[in-house]
Amino acid sequence: MTSSESTPSARSVPVYCSWSGGKDSALALHHALAGGAKPGLLVTMLTESGERSRSHGLRRELLEAQGAALGVPIAFAATTWHGYEEALRAELAGAAQQGLGTGIFGDIDTEAHREWVEAMAASVGTEAWLPLWQRSREGLMRELLDLGFRAVVVAVRDGLLPPSLLGEVVDEEMLGRFAAADVDLAGENGEFHTFVVDGPIFSHPVEVDVGERSLRDGVWFVDLAAKTAAARR
Repeated sequence: MTSSESTPSARSVPVYCSWSGGKDSALALHHALAGGAKPGLLVTMLTESGERSRSHGLRRELLEAQGAALGVPIAFAATTWHGYEEALRAELAGAAQQGLGTGIFGDIDTEAHREWVEAMAASVGTEAWLPLWQRSREGLMRELLDLGFRAVVVAVRDGLLPPSLLGEVVDEEMLGRFAAADVDLAGENGEFHTFVVDGPIFSHPVEVDVGERSLRDGVWFVDLAAKTAAARR
């Protein structure tokens, strides 16, 4: 039995969660919590400057705000792509030393990546749990909405989706636009990325300001910033 096939009833264990800040990691954590998991740490990889996430280009402060809303500590590792694997392994080893023997990952159906995360988890003596594995991509997106998650679009692939979607919350209408554009509804081919600002696992929403758009390496990004206390009043 692979880790992705294990039943939730066997999962009342302390876990760490590979955390991008986006919809897949949030939904995976939701399913893990429903299966009895006790989250002890979120693990996020940053660019070498240590200021933004390597996967979605999110400001560190936004991810810290998510961790606070989830009530889970968050650990960061700044790295180049060349040193990514070594840096991630060091963070996972730290989680293992805290007694977190299972890692939550948001993979859906990319076999090569599943094999990689399972190998990474195993290399530090932990086990990978993929709660979303082999689920319908469309079904997962509709579940995200039905559960009340609010995911803001933070990146779109140039030429596939319009930059006007940046800063907008994913809803039924947007799923229709994805379908009309003939892109994967879950963005599994890199068509878009999200930042989750609210949902059933959050104690309070993460309020954000939508900043400027920029085009980098064929992808449009929007610069989100956490609202200050003064701005929220």
